[in-house]
Amino acid sequence: MTTTTVPGIRLTVLVGEDDMWHHKPLFAEIVHRAHRAGLAGASVFRGVEGFGATSLIHTSRLLSLSEDLPVAVVIVDTERRVRDFLPQLDELAVEGLVTVDHCEIVCPGGHDAKESS
Repeated sequence: MTTTTVPGIRLTVLVGEDDMWHHKPLFAEIVHRAHRAGLAGASVFRGVEGFGATSLIHTSRLLSLSEDLPVAVVIVDTERRVRDFLPQLDELAVEGLVTVDHCEIVCPGGHDAKESS
């Protein structure tokens, strides 16, 4: 089996679970916009504990139901596609942490990753 890698970018957007955009969870709006933009993929991960700019710790370990847990939206694609998507986050007025990291996209079987067009 031949495995190839291609350069890529990982965009991570950290927001609160209760952050909303037009009565819809912000993380869901980010995923749907990434899909419409033709990005290779997006996943949402719910955190069990964290804090942000307010320094208020949110946790799922308390006896009462926790609210506003941290959520990470992770998107991986070519650099051009991810950078072209960044203005969408400005439009959504995302107040969470946004990071962009260079990465390698692994293509098992020698299949090429989605080409940037």
